[in-house]
Formats: sequence, structure tokens, C-alpha cells
Amino acid sequence: MPSPSGRRLLVTVALTAAALLTTSTSPALARPPAPAHLAPMPPEFLWGVAASGFQAEGDAPDSNWRRYAESGDTEDPYLNSVDFRDRFRSDIALAADLGVRVYRIGIEWARVQPQPGVWDEDGLAFYDAVIGAITAAGMRPMLTLDHWVYPGWAADRGGWRDPEIVAHWLANARHVVDRFAGTDPLWVSFNEPTMYLVNELRHGGIGAADLPVVAARIAQAHNEIYDYIHAVQPDALVTSNVAYIPAVDDAISGALLDRMTPRLDYIGIDYYYGVSPTDLQIPDFDRLWTMPLQAEGIYYALDHYARKFPGKPLYIVENGIPTDNGLPRADGYTRADSLRDTVYWLQRAVADGIPVIGYNYWSLTDNYEWGSYSARFGLYTVDVLTDPTLTRRPTDAVAAYRQITGANGVAPDYRPTRPVAVCSLVDGPRSCADPVTLPR
Repeated sequence: MPSPSGRRLLVTVALTAAALLTTSTSPALARPPAPAHLAPMPPEFLWGVAASGFQAEGDAPDSNWRRYAESGDTEDPYLNSVDFRDRFRSDIALAADLGVRVYRIGIEWARVQPQPGVWDEDGLAFYDAVIGAITAAGMRPMLTLDHWVYPGWAADRGGWRDPEIVAHWLANARHVVDRFAGTDPLWVSFNEPTMYLVNELRHGGIGAADLPVVAARIAQAHNEIYDYIHAVQPDALVTSNVAYIPAVDDAISGALLDRMTPRLDYIGIDYYYGVSPTDLQIPDFDRLWTMPLQAEGIYYALDHYARKFPGKPLYIVENGIPTDNGLPRADGYTRADSLRDTVYWLQRAVADGIPVIGYNYWSLTDNYEWGSYSARFGLYTVDVLTDPTLTRRPTDAVAAYRQITGANGVAPDYRPTRPVAVCSLVDGPRSCADPVTLPR
């Protein structure tokens, strides 16, 4: 989940954009009219949920993020997160009860390789059990090889500044692929690689001058593991999911993504926030629940990538809505309404010929949002700071998602609860000249 906080974020994004600047253009095409009745998703559509290792597992081994969480610079201590490590079977059962077909997890490098060339069999056995439980419940695993976390020993060697980091990263990734390719997972190499760079810059893992070299190393690692995965699992689907950044996505993420494009079987997209000219203010990334939401923005993001990568299937790897410690949002948007509105626009995208193959809700449970427990995204809420039982309590979106997966979408006559924003900057000029509309 992309939640880099702190007042330096805009500066680091600007630096990243300067290092990776690229643009793409494509011709404007008239959108189909809004249908009065909406078809369900195709039978093969993949509904899913998502989580990451460090954010949810607890019992975190030594890593760059464990060290940062213990530095005193975070809002909340890590504690034991939501203890997925000991509760994975019941969490996986909750996901299966939703009717989803995909469960995304991360394979934590720090847990399975505590030293260079040394693999921890207990750590690997843990993931054996987790993936076994996912498949036994009738779901397909989506495995992320790197969700911004690397071992403490790699941090001691300079992290992504280390000239040997790609070799070390690939040694671990190949070991993971060899072990789990037989479960037919979907693969994610790097979670949000551009935001990975931003986080490394913010936390001192790299400096601004390192950005081009580190970006090249991440692209190299992705490209090499892509080839290895396909050698082991020939029909694999591999991506590196992109955090969609309204108004400036191509400028910030384009150059790095272009280096990976020949080796992306599907385009993984993380979409959360939308911006319109009326919303133009400095975002407060320390208070994610105040960020403007635009459900129709997910349509614009999908349309953008469908034009940028014609013929490539698209998958929403992450999408969700944050609340402040589980409290109602100031804008009145409920988690269930946001989910149904979002799914409406997914169905609209498919109806308009955009090749969307899957959607993961972020996340099954609340977790550690990279330094804080305040921003809650879970279908099931967990109060880590005050509830020692870490009870999973369903939000209103649990019943909504179960109904969606059962019907393969929202009802044919469903109408979003929020009007379409004027000139969404999710897809700038196109949304102004040719906006999506709702049926009359």
C-alpha cells in the first residue's frame, strides 16, 4: 500500500520525477455512452484481497523497515502488527468466505534469507503453510517478491546503493520462485517501484544522485527474474505494480516502467486517490483519510494504461479507502459505498472494452501503514494499539464484497452514490474533453 508520509514527500517526488521524467501521448477517442444496465464481469474475472508481509505478519525479522520502525521516527511502534504470522489460517478463511479467488501476500526476503547465501527453513516453511492454506481454500496466490523491505544485512551493505544488490536480490528471488512456482501463483516482482525509490530517498537509503542508478538496478532485477520465472513456470503472469499518481503518473513512473515494459505480462495498477481542480491543495500524506476520493478515477486510470499498453491485460492490484482509526470519514463516504461505486466503474471499463482481468481490495485487515496504525484500510478492522486480542471486526464492506463476488459485480441498475467529478486530473485533458457520464 502506498502511504509514504511526511512533509518532504513533495520534494522527493519532484526529485524522482526529475530523474525519471518521461511522457506519453495518445489520441483522444469518444467514449461509449453510459449503459442503462450494466453487465456482470466475465466468469473468469479475478476478485481478490491483498496484504504485504511486513505490514501484517508481525514478529518482523531484522530489516530496513524494522530498523526504521524502531528508530523513534514513526507515529506508532510496530509492536506485532496484526499478527498474521500466527493467525493466517483464520485470516485466509475470512478471505475465502468473501468469495474471492486471489489472495496476495509478500514473501519477505528478510524472513527467508537472514544472511547472504543462507536460507531459513522455518521462514520458508511458514510460507509453505500460508500458500498451502490459500490454495486449499480454493484461491490462487499472488506473490510479491519485494514490498519495499530488505534484510538488515543488505541494509548494512548499502541497500540499493550496493553494486552487488541485484545479485543478492536475484539469488533470493530465484530460491523463492523454485519453491513456489508449482502453486501457479500470479507474480509481482516489485511493489510500486517508483514509490520504493521515494521511500528509500526519504529514509536515507539513497540520495538524490543515486536515483538513476537504483532505478536501473530495480529494472534489471525485475527483467532478470521475469525471465527466470518463465523458465520455471512458462505460462506465468508477472508484473510490477504501479502506484497511479494523478496528473503526473507518466512523468514520475513512466521512465522506470518503460524499462520493464517488454517483461510485463499484465499491468498491475494501484489506484486510491483522485484529484480535480477544485481539490488542488497540498495533500496531507500524514492524514490519508483526508485525501480526495474519486471512484470513477479507477476507470480513467485503466483507460490510461489500456492506451499506453495496448493489448496488455490490466489488473487492479490494490484499491481501498482509508479511515481515521476506523471513525466515519468527514466526507460521509462509507467503505461499502466506496467499494460498490468502484466496482461499478470497473464494470463500465470492461463494458467499454478495457481488458481488466482482476481486482484486489486493499486490504483484508487493517495493518501497519508504514509507521502508523491510524490509517485503516481493512475490510476487517483491527485495533492494534488498544485491543490485545487483535480481534478482526467486520466493516460494512464485508457484506458488500461478498454480494459483489456472488453476483460477479454490482446490480445491473446500480448507480454510484457520488457524482462524476469535473475534469479529474487522474487523466487530465481527456477527462475534461471526453468525461465519463452516468445514465440519465
